[in-house]
Amino acid sequence: MTDVHLVLTTGEPAGIGPDIVIKIAELDLACEITLLADPELLDQRAQQLGSPIRCRESAQGALSFAKFKILRGHTLQAPVIPGRLDTHNAKSVHQSIQAAAQACLAGEYHAMVTAPVHKGIINDAGITFSGHTELIAQVCKIEQPVMMLANKQLRVALITTHLPLQAVPAAINAARIRRIIHTVNDDLQAKFAIESPRILVCGLNPHAGEDGHMGREEIDVISPCLDTLKQEGIRLTGPVPADTAFTPHMLANADVVVAMYHDQGLPVIKAQGFGEIVNITLGLPIIRTSVDHGTALDLAASGKANEGSLLAAIEQAKMMVNHAQ
Repeated sequence: MTDVHLVLTTGEPAGIGPDIVIKIAELDLACEITLLADPELLDQRAQQLGSPIRCRESAQGALSFAKFKILRGHTLQAPVIPGRLDTHNAKSVHQSIQAAAQACLAGEYHAMVTAPVHKGIINDAGITFSGHTELIAQVCKIEQPVMMLANKQLRVALITTHLPLQAVPAAINAARIRRIIHTVNDDLQAKFAIESPRILVCGLNPHAGEDGHMGREEIDVISPCLDTLKQEGIRLTGPVPADTAFTPHMLANADVVVAMYHDQGLPVIKAQGFGEIVNITLGLPIIRTSVDHGTALDLAASGKANEGSLLAAIEQAKMMVNHAQ
């Protein structure tokens, strides 16, 4: 096992990102972690949570927070009130994601782990932002990243991510399906040590179109594309009806399920154990994992935030780093 060094962003300052970071700061995580965070925010939130941890500066000028290092220069523009969003801090949040990705690209860290951000407040600040996945892909100059959520029992990857439901059918085309399935197959081999991944692909329509009676996307687009990919040696099953794809019998023969859109696949895996799932971005030249939940503004500074998904994201990043060596 290599010595793993991760960079961790703390997300929306008014949400639970700082809380869950503080909760794990004294744990032995068997890796080195550097935070992109405002030290004043960490100290303030730790005090609000009743934690004795505070930021410390060494004689050499290095900053630390318990077992975590802190990278200087990531200060917020406005005071933080837990649970209250502020557009003045959105730019710093946005920049921290970019900085983490750029640092990983430069080889300074083995992987990045992200706490949740609030998409709305970043857009309200005048910054076009559809999500971590898309921004990190832009920094890495990758056209088609893949969002995959995973726990110990199930992996779900998505053909489309943050699109309105009415826009999904037009986005389901052979080129997109081909790119994403190749990415899923390649990354499961390279970063998960699965020699020949078994990929189960959902249809778009109810009953996978029922022979064209409930839509023709399966007949005209999805099935022909999957047939071509099978001829290339990729182990595929589908398209299968989404309402049966997640049954134990089907999952017993699959390493990953590929869903056509966000709410086709993600409710299933989140129902299995929300708070213990990892959001993974595939198809990048870097490794990135994240939590499976949002900013939970109502829980900020309450002490009730669950750090389980962040711990899982760190463990997943470590595993992927070591498989990728």
